[in-house]
Amino acid sequence: MANEVKKQPEQAPELGYGTRASKGHQRLVNPDGSFNVRKRGNRKLSISDVYHILISLGWWKFFAILTAAFILINFLFASVYYLIGPEYLSGIIGNSSIDKFWESFFFSSQTLTTLGYGRVSPVGFWSSAVAAIESAIGLLGFALSTSLLWGRFSRPTSKILFSEKALIAPYRGGRGLMVRLVNSGRSRLIETEADVTMARTEKIDGKEQRRFYRLKLEITRVSVLPMSWTLVHPIDEESPLAGHSQNEIDLEETEVLIVLKAFDETYSQTVYSRTSYKSEQIVCGAKFLPMIEEDPDGVVLDLDKLNNFERAELPKEINK
Repeated sequence: MANEVKKQPEQAPELGYGTRASKGHQRLVNPDGSFNVRKRGNRKLSISDVYHILISLGWWKFFAILTAAFILINFLFASVYYLIGPEYLSGIIGNSSIDKFWESFFFSSQTLTTLGYGRVSPVGFWSSAVAAIESAIGLLGFALSTSLLWGRFSRPTSKILFSEKALIAPYRGGRGLMVRLVNSGRSRLIETEADVTMARTEKIDGKEQRRFYRLKLEITRVSVLPMSWTLVHPIDEESPLAGHSQNEIDLEETEVLIVLKAFDETYSQTVYSRTSYKSEQIVCGAKFLPMIEEDPDGVVLDLDKLNNFERAELPKEINK
């Protein structure tokens, strides 16, 4: 009888990271889905880069930048008005230099926003010219700020929450790598697809190289995502994780990368979500606890239980 040829684990397509193992074996993808790559070199900042930065910043940083820009511009124009001379701003009632400067500052803020209370007004060519320039800058600046706000509100973002740990749990008499996720947003996601890749460091011809393997899932696509979804990779004889203990997973600096793609009905656009699990985030011998509860009015999905798990005894390892 001919010897049975074991099927080798499926190699994942090139992910853009190359095969060279990095020093320290840093993770490839951060838990928030951003790539753990920093660019260095002589590269000029373009307008598109500024737009991307302002669109991608957190809300409090975004408003902090807008506030700082507003204050800075008013300070610059107030300085110009003060240098021209407070006497060229009709209606100033301050006596000291500091009072006159602050009145110039608040006149600048009224001009920048095209508000104009009317008590203070420019007198003479130069102060009127500066006020005209500031009004134009104010109109343009607020138009740009409005477009940035609209871009931030209209940009579809995935509200997918992933479990903090990936578990190797009992599964159909064997083992399975499991990750739980849930849509925490109010928008409905349909046609949700998941792709899972494992990266680890292997010695090939005496050299450490990073190898990528595609992990086959029990279910790769769900039509709708109203509740939680547990991604399950069965660890069978074809799995690259077969026969690997927790110690071996740690030594090989294993990292599991997850890419989720879904269609957002609210924005009518495709959204993506990414995360990864390093070896220290992979727990062998555990299973997730239920996060769905029955209720007289329907089904309750308790998001606080997303990361809850308990220890579980695993069946004997499969030897490759």
